Amino acid sequence: MATIESRTLAEQVFEVLEAAILKDEIPQGTELSEVELAEQYGVSRGPVREALRKLGAAGLVSLTPRRPAIVKILSMKEILDAYQVREALEQLAVRIATPLLTDDHMRDLEGMMEQMESAVEQSDIDGFFEANATFHRIFIDASDNYRLQETHSHVSRPMAKYRRRSLDLRGNLSSSLLEHERIMEAIREGDADLAAELVREHIHVPQDRLEELTDEAWREISGQDASSDSNRP
Repeated sequence: MATIESRTLAEQVFEVLEAAILKDEIPQGTELSEVELAEQYGVSRGPVREALRKLGAAGLVSLTPRRPAIVKILSMKEILDAYQVREALEQLAVRIATPLLTDDHMRDLEGMMEQMESAVEQSDIDGFFEANATFHRIFIDASDNYRLQETHSHVSRPMAKYRRRSLDLRGNLSSSLLEHERIMEAIREGDADLAAELVREHIHVPQDRLEELTDEAWREISGQDASSDSNRP
């Protein structure tokens, strides 16, 4: 029972820290002290240590022996690499998933489109990206391919904390919404190849912008300069 309880606590600590990191409540570059976190959450260091290991495996923190974990700072090259892999995975997922989409899937996709449209009207950036992430995840789940789902989760999770900042790379919410509308038109027509190509083009947009940036410009967009002043949770 002690092992089960400890594992449950570790999962809870992981979920709290993951959410805080992805929302930028704990900035990149922040040191995560096992002792301080254990005191903060009222648990022993064991669950904290296990949670930090899991965050490391998820690509959200960097782990070094005998030193505090640090919220990972992704370089421009790492983000570009992740976009390239995500592009390939989501293009494949849409091609596989389109003929498998059920009425429930279609209702969910249309619902996410409505949420994105509403978010654009209200200039709700966070709401837009929440609906956007769910829209893309529907295809990943509908592909019914465990390896694809697992790899996509590993690649996309660290990118999530940059999604608000990625708007500088994409242009604006309206242009992103238009790209999603074109994808949905192809999906409604059951054209898997066209939908996959449109998804590829959609995800490729920020890559083109990234390749044009200097390292200094990337640090500004990614908030690395702002995070350098903070090193505690």
